[in-house]
Amino acid sequence: MRVLVVSDVHANLVALEAVLRDARAGGAINAVWSLGDCVGYGPQPGDCLSRLNDEGTAFVAGNHERAATGAISVDEFNADARIAALWTGGRLAVDEKETLDAMPETRIEAEHFSLVHGTLRWPIWEYLTSAEVGAAHLALQETPFGFCGHTHVPAIASLDADAQLGCDFRRLAEGEPVSLDPETKVVINPGSVGQPRDGDPRASYAIYDSETQSVTLHRVEYDIGSTQKLMEEAELPRWLIERLSEGS
Repeated sequence: MRVLVVSDVHANLVALEAVLRDARAGGAINAVWSLGDCVGYGPQPGDCLSRLNDEGTAFVAGNHERAATGAISVDEFNADARIAALWTGGRLAVDEKETLDAMPETRIEAEHFSLVHGTLRWPIWEYLTSAEVGAAHLALQETPFGFCGHTHVPAIASLDADAQLGCDFRRLAEGEPVSLDPETKVVINPGSVGQPRDGDPRASYAIYDSETQSVTLHRVEYDIGSTQKLMEEAELPRWLIERLSEGS
């Protein structure tokens, strides 16, 4: 079984389609898992939600799903994110908002994988950016393996069975296969499809292969200019448009 793991699509349909094509170029995709924030920032929230639904995607909610439906306040969002969240909420149909509202904040897939947007401590808000946060997350992770998003930066946190070595946290490299060992708890961030922030503007995603029991990070180029043009037409904030070219 090959599972496509995506996060932070952020209403960037051009990037999402590039990821789906690239993933299938490597073989059949048997499932798709989305780690939150499929909407927000970008110009095509409804289209991205529909496209992922067409794939039978297993979703968890992120802060932007909750903001788009009004389930959480956007007062603590930065100015650009707040503008984009309100714009997104105004573009989504009632049934689309109902779909977003129905998304759980955590879920378990394939028996051994915990899915969450942020961390299991604060599912839609906390950024897993250090060994300390990784250790707190893994202490709550009842499955051996997990995936999270939210930071827009590919990374991995791991903890051996007796925790003698403490939690290891590091960036995840493109093409680097991570072997999954039930004796070592891991949580992997596949980076962002629609708004990478690691200095690489290419869309980022991961593939879990059940035959090899491994997870591999992939990057793929997409037509950034097409997305930026749609954002300009929607009059979304200038910085949100420009950062796509920089991967920041």
